[in-house]
Amino acid sequence: MTAFSLLDLVPVVEGGSVAQALANAADMARHAEGCGYSRYWVAEHHGMAGIASSATAVVIAHVGAATSTIRIGAGGIMLPNHAPLVIAEQFGTLDALFPGRIDLGLGRAPGSDQNVARAIRRTLDSDPNAFPRDVLELQSYFADDGQTGIRATPGAGANPDLWILGSSLFGAQLAAMLGLPFAFASHFAPDALDQALAIYRRDFRPSAALARPYAMAGFNVIAADTDEEAEFLASSQAQSFVALRTGNPRQLPPPVAGYRESLPPAHAAILDHVLQCSAIGNPETVSRGLAAFIERTGVDEVMVSSSIYDVSARQRSVALAAEAMRGL
Repeated sequence: MTAFSLLDLVPVVEGGSVAQALANAADMARHAEGCGYSRYWVAEHHGMAGIASSATAVVIAHVGAATSTIRIGAGGIMLPNHAPLVIAEQFGTLDALFPGRIDLGLGRAPGSDQNVARAIRRTLDSDPNAFPRDVLELQSYFADDGQTGIRATPGAGANPDLWILGSSLFGAQLAAMLGLPFAFASHFAPDALDQALAIYRRDFRPSAALARPYAMAGFNVIAADTDEEAEFLASSQAQSFVALRTGNPRQLPPPVAGYRESLPPAHAAILDHVLQCSAIGNPETVSRGLAAFIERTGVDEVMVSSSIYDVSARQRSVALAAEAMRGL
């Protein structure tokens, strides 16, 4: 059976607070654990009013304390924002707190706009080799092989599962070269999905971490008892995507009936493009969508993303998605 996992953007809803978003994240992680999800990931974003996971390692510790068996981690840490030593210490600490449960997905995007990226990094490195070098440096700290001349404490000897993330061909090439699992962000950047997976599988080099390719891809699921209810719930995510892509990011808004039909053609085209990898509907609709996606991609694991304003409706959607995956 194809494995299934959950990506939580830790949304701050309109009328809500960061504190409530973080409490919801702990509840959602427990819920995902009970539904049989393999892993629960949060992602590093900055300067976005609707996402509360910018201090990613702290959020992972928070949900780790609320769960007991599910793998937890970052999908991902934007490594160019950080010194590799700092990430080694953070995830070495997490590995010590939650041994055998920590995932560390690494991306090279800023997770923000250029102004925020400058505030985080102070300088922007345009060297395309910087990210691969940082990944190798981070691996060296975990391996405690002495190559850097510095011992990470915590970090030395820690064993989080490293992943390379990507929304282009670069990540696929790097994951293949290093022999690491690869996760593609098709839930919001679907264009290069098929080509990236093909390159990853073709060029994969076995490593001490992984003997054969292991690929994951993101997929949006908004599930409800009826197609009509699911389409209504999905309007929150649709509003957020349109706002983000038109330069006006916002907190996750409540659903609006008939939102899709109210959009001008240019905005509808944005949604049609960005949400290609999605299933919105009742359990049968979602099951068909997931089956088609798995048949198309052959991925080893599907990372479900589900942005819904109402927490109980989101928990219901997450449960229905798990039932659909098990049914396949």
